Amino acid sequence: MTLLYILIATFLVSLIALIGVIVLFLRENILIKLNLFLVAFSAGSLMGGAFFHLIPETFEKTGNENLMAASFFIVFGFCVFFVLEQFINWHHCHKTVHAAAPFSYLILFSDAVHNIIDGAVIAAAFIISLPVGIATTAAVAFHEIPQELGDFGVLVYGGFKKTKALLFNFFSGLAAVLGGILGFLLSEKTGESIIFMLTFAAGGFIYIASADLIPEIKNKCGGKTRSFSNFAAFVLGLALMVLLKFFDR
Repeated sequence: MTLLYILIATFLVSLIALIGVIVLFLRENILIKLNLFLVAFSAGSLMGGAFFHLIPETFEKTGNENLMAASFFIVFGFCVFFVLEQFINWHHCHKTVHAAAPFSYLILFSDAVHNIIDGAVIAAAFIISLPVGIATTAAVAFHEIPQELGDFGVLVYGGFKKTKALLFNFFSGLAAVLGGILGFLLSEKTGESIIFMLTFAAGGFIYIASADLIPEIKNKCGGKTRSFSNFAAFVLGLALMVLLKFFDR
C-alpha cells in the first residue's frame, strides 16, 4: 500500500509539468501576478513542511542520541542544494556561449535530476507515515508550480514549439516517479536510516525558500498592497502545513 501511495503522489507531482498550458490562455500581466503569489505561497509551504513536519518527525523517530546526525543532514541538504544551484547558475551565466536548443536540453536534464530527488524524498516521507507523506507531497507540489512555469518559458525561448515544450517537460517530470520507486527500494536496504532523508530534504526546502523564493519576491518592485499580498500568501503556505499537521494526530 505504501508503494501505491508513493506512485500516486509522484505521478500527481509529475503532472504539474503540464501547467505551462495556462500560459497559452493568460495575459502576461495576469501571469506575472499569479506567479508571484505562487512563489510566495510555495516559500511558506516549503518552510512549513521543513519546520512543522520533516524536522520534528525526524527528531521524534531518531531520539536524542541521533540529534547531531539529524542536524548534520539538515545542513548537508542545505549545502548540496546550494552547490547544485551554483552549477546550474554557471550554465545560465554561459548560455550565450551555448546554442539555445542544447541549453534547453540542459534545463530538462537538471529538472529531471531535481525531480528524482523530489520523488525519493516523497517516498521517504510516506515510509515514515501517511500524514508526513501528504504534507511533503504538498510542499513539493506547491514549489513545482512556479518552477515548471519558468521551465516552460525557458524551453519555448530555447526554440521548442509550445506543444513539444509541454511534452518534454512532462517527461522530465515523470522522473519523480522513478525517484519514488528508487526511494522505496532503497528503504528496504537501509531500513530506518532512510529517515535521515527527511532532514536532508528539510535542508533543501529551507535553502530553496530562503535563498531563491523569498529574494525573488523581495526583488520585485511593488506597492504596499503587493507586499502585503505576498506576505499573506507566504503565511497561507505556512498555515496549510500547520493544518496538515493535525492529520498526524
